[in-house]
Amino acid sequence: MEEDGKIVAEAGELPEKLHAEELRLIFASTKPLGRTIKGKSIFEVIRVFKPLPPSTMMGRMRQMDHRHRIAEELRKQPPRVILVGLSTVEFDKARREDKAHAWFMGSILFLLGSAGLYFLFLYQSYRVTRSTLANMQLYTENVIESMPTGLISLDENGELVSINGMAQQLLGETASAIEGLLGRVDREKKEQEIICSSKSGEKIPVKINVSPILNHRGEAGGLVLILQVMREIRKIEQQLELSRRLASLGRMAAGIAHEIRNPLGTLRGFAQYFGRAAAAESEGKKYAELMISEVDRLNESISTLLQFARAPEPRCTRVAVPELFAKVKDLLAADCKSSGIKLLQDVENGATLYADPDLLLQVLLNILQNAVRATAAGGEIQMSLYRRDRETVLRVRDTGQGMSPEVQKQIFDPFFSTRKEGTGLGLAISHQIVEQHHGRMEVTSSEGQGTSIKVILPGEENG
Repeated sequence: MEEDGKIVAEAGELPEKLHAEELRLIFASTKPLGRTIKGKSIFEVIRVFKPLPPSTMMGRMRQMDHRHRIAEELRKQPPRVILVGLSTVEFDKARREDKAHAWFMGSILFLLGSAGLYFLFLYQSYRVTRSTLANMQLYTENVIESMPTGLISLDENGELVSINGMAQQLLGETASAIEGLLGRVDREKKEQEIICSSKSGEKIPVKINVSPILNHRGEAGGLVLILQVMREIRKIEQQLELSRRLASLGRMAAGIAHEIRNPLGTLRGFAQYFGRAAAAESEGKKYAELMISEVDRLNESISTLLQFARAPEPRCTRVAVPELFAKVKDLLAADCKSSGIKLLQDVENGATLYADPDLLLQVLLNILQNAVRATAAGGEIQMSLYRRDRETVLRVRDTGQGMSPEVQKQIFDPFFSTRKEGTGLGLAISHQIVEQHHGRMEVTSSEGQGTSIKVILPGEENG
């Protein structure tokens, strides 16, 4: 094709003619140009036409002549361009198929990737759920095992499903003991109380609460039995009842003591008058002196009764226990020596407690005097102090005759005494003093095995 668009030679049909502007661009370019004919699947390559010299080696003279001749002919002819058109039907088809295949494979990979991510999410959720359930199960088991009450669960048929450590400790680990308890429980009664026997034979009151286990439909699927040992609660109830009785007796005793003390003063005055008026060795003199001594003894009992009725408020301070024990030993040295009893002590140097020293001394003297009277010659009485949790324990233990369970229940009652000459107020007053210190007293005794009385005081300075 010449510069004016005239076609010099062709093979096939030219799909689209070149414009003059396009031809100028082609003649100005030193590189081949290409274009795509839209809608006809044809790709054309266009460049300036320049014939090549022969490719075979001929004689130098012939080659030079040939080139010279061609160059002369080209100079005579106008510039021309050559167009080579290529059909792209199969190429376009293959490219469309490649695109479709790429889209298909991309979709599959996307679905596989999405499915992988989804299953990874499900697996992670499963792991989290499983870990949460395991932690919840472990937490529930730890809570149930550390409960201070017994727990037993039964299925809908009444068969044992689980039992915690406290319930096993209370009932024993044998299946017969557990079945025996289940046989005595009224499953229709929500709250009941039974007596269980420990391995040592001790009778233990146990309160049982029966509750149904409900499923997701609200239907009963079993039972839960909560076992609560009532031993300590019974002791507290007894102590409260004793405190109530002591308070009532104290108020009554205070009124009676005032009514008696005034006439006693008058009687003592008349006895002294008659004693001075009577002869030195006469019967009247002896009776007057006897009357005075009995009035003094009665007056001392009334003073003790008033002390019980109107106990002074404790003035607590830090008490050196070794010095307190030494003072007690000095005061009871004569009684212990005459009775042939050893009074021992077990306390660390520097040990202290927080209490009223005078009132605490009175408590120890009341307890030790009873111990001296109950211990035969050659026996021993030991005072000791030790810490237990956040409490301070003063213990007096003797090798005396001991007490029966019936006597132990009454030893803190006012006016109760196993001796004819006793007032029965010593331990009652001691019990009251200990309660004023926010403490308590515990008694352990067996007939013929001696007695141990513990004075338990708070360990902190809150007494």
